[in-house]
Amino acid sequence: MYYTTDENKHGLKHDPFKALAIPRPIGWISTTSKEGKHNLAPYSFFNAISDRPPMVMFCSAGHKDSLRNIEETGEFTCSLSTWDLRNEMNVSSATVPYGVDEFALAGLEPAASGQVRPPRVARSPAAFECKHWKTIELPAPTGKGTPYIMVLGTVVAIYIDDAYVRDGMVDTPAMKPLARLGYMDYSVLTREAVFEMQRPIAQPDGSLKTPSGPWDGVYR
Repeated sequence: MYYTTDENKHGLKHDPFKALAIPRPIGWISTTSKEGKHNLAPYSFFNAISDRPPMVMFCSAGHKDSLRNIEETGEFTCSLSTWDLRNEMNVSSATVPYGVDEFALAGLEPAASGQVRPPRVARSPAAFECKHWKTIELPAPTGKGTPYIMVLGTVVAIYIDDAYVRDGMVDTPAMKPLARLGYMDYSVLTREAVFEMQRPIAQPDGSLKTPSGPWDGVYR
C-alpha cells in the first residue's frame, strides 16, 4: 500500500495515520479558568520536546477548553494516566459544556500544585507543573477539518510519588502508564515490555563498542 496524504486515498475503513504513529504518551492536561473552575482532558498528541529546559507540548483540535484556560492564565499541569486510572481518564475525554469540572465528573480528587494554580490528579503517580511558553497554529488541513493548535510549555516543577522511586531511579513500569494507539486502541507499559540497550561508543579505529554490564548513568 502507498498513498499521498493530500488525497488520503488509502482505501481503508479509517485513516491509518494514528495507528502507525505509536505508541503516543497521553497528556492528561489540567487547567483552571480565571474564575477558578477546573478542567481536565486527555490529549494523545502529546510529548516531551526538551530536557534542558524541560518542555512539553500537546496539540488541540481547535480552541478547546484547555487551550482557552491556558491562554487566559498561562498555566497547566500534566498528570500521568495509568492502567489503574484508565476509566477515569476515558470519562474525562467526554465533550461537555465549558465550566464542567471533569475532576468531579470522573470521581477524581484534585491535589494542589506547588508552582501553578491548576491542580494535578491526586491518584496519579507523577505530574508536570507547566508554564505556557508559546501557542502555534498548525497549517489548516486541505478540504474539511479543524486546524490543530500546538501548546508548548516549560515544566517548572515535577511531582513523583515516592513509592515509585527505587534505588535512586523512577520505576516507570511499576506505574503502568497508558499509551494511545490508533482507532479506540490503547496499550499499557509493563515490566515485561521494558528492556535496556546501551549506546555504542565510537573507537579511535572507527569501530563501535557497546558497553557491557549495567548502565553507568551517562548519556552518550
